[in-house]
Amino acid sequence: MDNITIKKLFNLNETAAKEYLEGFTYPWEALKGISDFIIKLGKTLSPDEYDNPSENVWIHKTAKVFPTAYIGAPCIIGANTEVRHCAFIRGSALVGENCVVGNSVELKNVILFNNVQTPHYNYVGDSILGYKSHMGAGSITSNVKSDKTNVVIKSADGQIETGIKKIGAMLGDNVEVGCNSVLNPGTIVCRNSNIYPTSCVRGVVPEHSIWKVNGEIVQKNI
Repeated sequence: MDNITIKKLFNLNETAAKEYLEGFTYPWEALKGISDFIIKLGKTLSPDEYDNPSENVWIHKTAKVFPTAYIGAPCIIGANTEVRHCAFIRGSALVGENCVVGNSVELKNVILFNNVQTPHYNYVGDSILGYKSHMGAGSITSNVKSDKTNVVIKSADGQIETGIKKIGAMLGDNVEVGCNSVLNPGTIVCRNSNIYPTSCVRGVVPEHSIWKVNGEIVQKNI
């Protein structure tokens, strides 16, 4: 299971949550404490660099937030990030630097590393998106199983019982998710991998690979 650890999936130098995430082995273990971590971190941010428009909301002065966007607490928006029209940040969202939170995108209980793009009609809940990962238009993270039981992480090496009811997707650095794809609860896409458009993805997608529409996984030529 070493391939799905935090150290294998992410460059922790590309998030303000580095020290927080270093306290866990697997990324889903960090989901429960995101809200408290954001509040703790937010109180240390310089007012010279961050605006504090409402309680437990901090927005970097270089970020661009469109007037129709909703930003719920707790939330931190990093430098040079763009939050576009009708974005709905429900809260518990740590959004890094140079990110895009686009038109009608909904975020809830997430960590977005630097340079993450969720540009069009995405739902991202109970998830962690690594450095330079990209969600194509209409792609979503499904975070609750249809039978409402706890999420199980399933890989070729076996299964991990998480004991958690809500887990979305964990995207490693430089992951590309094609348009209108669904990432089922507990999906993990390892670094530098691609998901074909309109895919229904579950389990673990190895690094440097491509998930095709029929679920076939092939290795990239690197």
